[in-house]
Amino acid sequence: MSLDFDQYAAKGNAFVNRVAEKLQVQREQAARIVRSVLHALRSRLSLDTSFNLLAQLPIALKGVYVDGWKHTNDYIRLRHPEEFLDEVRRQDRGLAGYDFGNHEKAAKVTGVVFEELFSMISEQEAAKVLQSLPEPLQSWVGAMKKSSNYEETTKNPAP
Repeated sequence: MSLDFDQYAAKGNAFVNRVAEKLQVQREQAARIVRSVLHALRSRLSLDTSFNLLAQLPIALKGVYVDGWKHTNDYIRLRHPEEFLDEVRRQDRGLAGYDFGNHEKAAKVTGVVFEELFSMISEQEAAKVLQSLPEPLQSWVGAMKKSSNYEETTKNPAP
């Protein structure tokens, strides 16, 4: 079996391009946003949940997810959506104000990444990711998952 790196890159690029299109931003900004959200999420998940999630991501997104990762069992304890958004901004380093803005914009931007993420992983894996988050963060992210499912069913209604 040969390795088709172009195919691997294409799947990751398609994900970033969908985020860019939904947010109406440049691809480079969308890539930073995706990276920041994935890094904030990984800091909240157990190693087991992270590996299960990684198994379902395209290889290019796997690379983004693990880039610079130093896993410890002391993952960041985030209880509220605002704390998660603060962690997303922290992961974006110096461009957080530009990429994420205020809490309202940050929630929208982060929501788009979760919508795309949940559209590409199995329902079971999405449930595991949600279960690993504390309330009310679980409810907030779960609402984005429902939004994603709604959009998918309206785009491709069942026969």
